[in-house]
Amino acid sequence: MFTRIAGRYDLMNSLMTGGRHHAWRMVAARETAAAPPGPILDLATGTGDLALAIRSLDPGRAVIGADFAEAMLHTAALKPSVRAAHLPLLGADALKLPFRDHSFAAVTSAFLLRNLEDLAKGLSEMQRVTKPGGRVVSLEITRPSIPGWSQLFGFYFHRIVPLVGSLISHDRQAYTYLPTSVDRFLTPRELDALMRKLGFREVRHRRLGLGTIAVHSATV
Repeated sequence: MFTRIAGRYDLMNSLMTGGRHHAWRMVAARETAAAPPGPILDLATGTGDLALAIRSLDPGRAVIGADFAEAMLHTAALKPSVRAAHLPLLGADALKLPFRDHSFAAVTSAFLLRNLEDLAKGLSEMQRVTKPGGRVVSLEITRPSIPGWSQLFGFYFHRIVPLVGSLISHDRQAYTYLPTSVDRFLTPRELDALMRKLGFREVRHRRLGLGTIAVHSATV
């Protein structure tokens, strides 16, 4: 699915969020850049926007972008900003990362977790490759809880987004899957609880976008 929409992924993100996705990624980048010295892994890097945001905050930091969808990596590699940053890109399965234990000072991701076949295993892999004292940060879409706004967002997300996705990316199915994946995913508090159960420390989250986005961070 992500292979099919790779070419229009950035455009759809900007249309769906009114361009706010860059600001949300910057919040996650600040959380990630606070990690101890060492390289950072951006999982499900997509077209590289979060990895680029991290590098903009800490130009001397080594940042690697990894993604399961090779078409996404190909699209990222064509972006002038990625080329200018000399950002390394590689294919990787988030459930079986090709890195040794404690390889990174931080592992970050944007819009990955709800797509994992096994969420606990994916989080455990992030934990495994992160150094003790390092950070794991995720940016995710979540269901808002504000009365009235929740219903309005639901209408937009379930009705308007698939229509726009069909017109722009010619893939209504992908943008029907998107709101469905959010509906069935854990709430921010439930995700916090799972991370604590897996042994993460200092687990917390921050809501953005009137409660439609959550940035989770934790220490390994």
